[in-house]
Amino acid sequence: MAVIDPAEVEFSAIRAQGPGGQNVNKVSCAVHARFDVAASSLPAGIKERLLALRDARITQEGVIVLKAQASRSLEQNKLDALQRLQALVDQAAIVPQVRRPTRPTHGSQLRRLDAKTRSGRVKALRGKVSE
Repeated sequence: MAVIDPAEVEFSAIRAQGPGGQNVNKVSCAVHARFDVAASSLPAGIKERLLALRDARITQEGVIVLKAQASRSLEQNKLDALQRLQALVDQAAIVPQVRRPTRPTHGSQLRRLDAKTRSGRVKALRGKVSE
């Protein structure tokens, strides 16, 4: 399991959106977290799988951008962004199992052919009735 070094994440404080009254207009407590995958200390396999993810949070340059604004505290939002980034890296750390194609069993082949025969009989009954 690869752990993200917080020093590799660039945080910038921004103003949060949504309701909050005067506090939202005065205080910059939301956080943009930027994590450059290519320049990070993650293992090469995890980097490849991270960049291969089809995620809108990953830019063309390979930078993951997360926005955290759930809390009114800047530190809490930083922790939230780090946890979400760690969850993304943990997801990419799981190596997918390679599927090895196998032959269908004899029983499954017989069941398939039997189902085809039955449906063919039903369709044959749908034709015109001859007298």
